[in-house]
Amino acid sequence: MSDRRLSVVVTRRLPDTVEMRLKELFDVKLRDDDTPMTKQELVDAMKTAHVLVPTVTDHIDAGMLAQANQDFRLIANYGAGVDHIDVATARQRGILVSNTPDVVTEDTADITMLLIAGVLRRIPQGERLLQSGEWTGWSPTSNLGGRIAGKRLGILGMGRIGRAVARRADVFGMQVHYHNRKRLRPEQEETLKATFWDSLDQMVARVDVVAVTVPHTPATFHLMNARRLRLMKPSAVIVNTSRGEIIDENALTRMLRAGELAGAGLDVFENSAEINPRLRALDNVLLLPHLGSATLEARVEMGEKVMINIKTFEDGHRPPDLVVPAFT
Repeated sequence: MSDRRLSVVVTRRLPDTVEMRLKELFDVKLRDDDTPMTKQELVDAMKTAHVLVPTVTDHIDAGMLAQANQDFRLIANYGAGVDHIDVATARQRGILVSNTPDVVTEDTADITMLLIAGVLRRIPQGERLLQSGEWTGWSPTSNLGGRIAGKRLGILGMGRIGRAVARRADVFGMQVHYHNRKRLRPEQEETLKATFWDSLDQMVARVDVVAVTVPHTPATFHLMNARRLRLMKPSAVIVNTSRGEIIDENALTRMLRAGELAGAGLDVFENSAEINPRLRALDNVLLLPHLGSATLEARVEMGEKVMINIKTFEDGHRPPDLVVPAFT
């Protein structure tokens, strides 16, 4: 790179400490308000900047990348998932893509366990009863949920977050099962006390809780489709802290309304913030506004990784968190 400082555009508001450090390091344009950029604003940013720092709310496709200026060379994503970026096209055009892995693992696993506990113990029903003013006091038979200990947990996707969930679930006394594209090593399975299922269909039919922690790719879109959801026991629940597109949300809503599934805990939704109103109206769901990585510690660490990736690139080296596209 030349001696002049890199021009960096950040698409959303970041923690104050991160923004202050970005201003010290780079010629940075920060977002004045915390609303997503429009498609045209993203294109305009890529026409003028060297580096873009987008988030999960910024969808960057091939047509947009084609309009980038010739000096635009890095998309330093603020987040681990990059399914909102056409990584293959970016690399074909000589544009590198980096992300921020690892830092959200523990926080997302915490939220996963919160959803599991919340749905099994009927927290949404209890909270709504209390807020309605209709609660008349303790009763031996009211608001009965299910015990967490002893439940069979089926983890879909045994990456960093899946393994963190498995460690927590063991502490809660759950039996850990998992399905993954690649089986863990025997010593890993032993440490996690996890049982591998080669068949996802067979696993979901036999567990009490399904936890979705697999990343969103074309292969995982609607992986939990209507057919597979129907394989689950009527007493089972499903939680998702990965990406909303992995579950067929309409099919899930129909089954929850019909009592064909006991409950669901969702931190992500198929159409982002446009949540199916029929889903929101249900008593047997616990819905969160994408809180998986929503700790100050995680968001600051994400910013630090972004800056390291940009600074390493500026110094002429490969960003440490470079994303390599999976060409098929």
